[in-house]
Amino acid sequence: MKTGLVLEGGAMRGIYTAGVLDVFMDHGITFDGVIGVSAGAIHGCSYVSGQKGRSIRYYKKYSRDKRFMSFYSLIRTGDIVGEEFCYHEIPERLDPFDHETFLKSPMDFYVTCSNVETGQPEYLKIDNMVEEVDLLRASASMPYVSRMVSFHGKKLLDGGCTDSIPVRAFQKMGYEKCVAVLTRDGSYRKKPENPRMAKVMYRRYPEFAKAIENRHISYNKTLDDIRDMEEKGEIFVIRPSVELTIGRMEHD
Repeated sequence: MKTGLVLEGGAMRGIYTAGVLDVFMDHGITFDGVIGVSAGAIHGCSYVSGQKGRSIRYYKKYSRDKRFMSFYSLIRTGDIVGEEFCYHEIPERLDPFDHETFLKSPMDFYVTCSNVETGQPEYLKIDNMVEEVDLLRASASMPYVSRMVSFHGKKLLDGGCTDSIPVRAFQKMGYEKCVAVLTRDGSYRKKPENPRMAKVMYRRYPEFAKAIENRHISYNKTLDDIRDMEEKGEIFVIRPSVELTIGRMEHD
């Protein structure tokens, strides 16, 4: 039976996940496969490459840089998270990503992206971060404030729009015994959002707009499923014990 690690997103709340992964590395805890969504994918790749402290280090060092995540970047590039700075300058020069260790790792690494044309999640394996970094970027490209990422003819955005915590999907992929790291405390329930913006901004992609409109339903159902599996001993869940009062663009 293969083991899997499922990492929820949550923008800056993902720093909680980064801390959990550092503890895993301290204790030599590994899995057969890792799947991350949005910020979970961003931190998950540094876990697979064995770079303890990297995520927290570059967050502390660069999160206040206007090229990192800012309205300056959004206005200048069309992406609130700076593509060139975050996905090239940091991992290639400022805080290098260990591609060699990632390539040699026995852990498979997947990201969840949302297919904008179908409104469905896609679970995509990254074997080579140099060649497939756009999949990582797509998984973390938040709707409304990011350009769509084109990859092999598909238009992709943030995986959290269609499957925020892909436990069931990962189990179906063969990783039957899973640990899930969540970024919301146990009392959290997602509330419905006003669907108008999605319907306007993604009017050419009605299935994606519908997925955003119904996200609270699918998310809360996933939480119910996870709670049920947890009670049956089918999954181990790590979550904050209290609400993380961290904004999506928190710089402190």
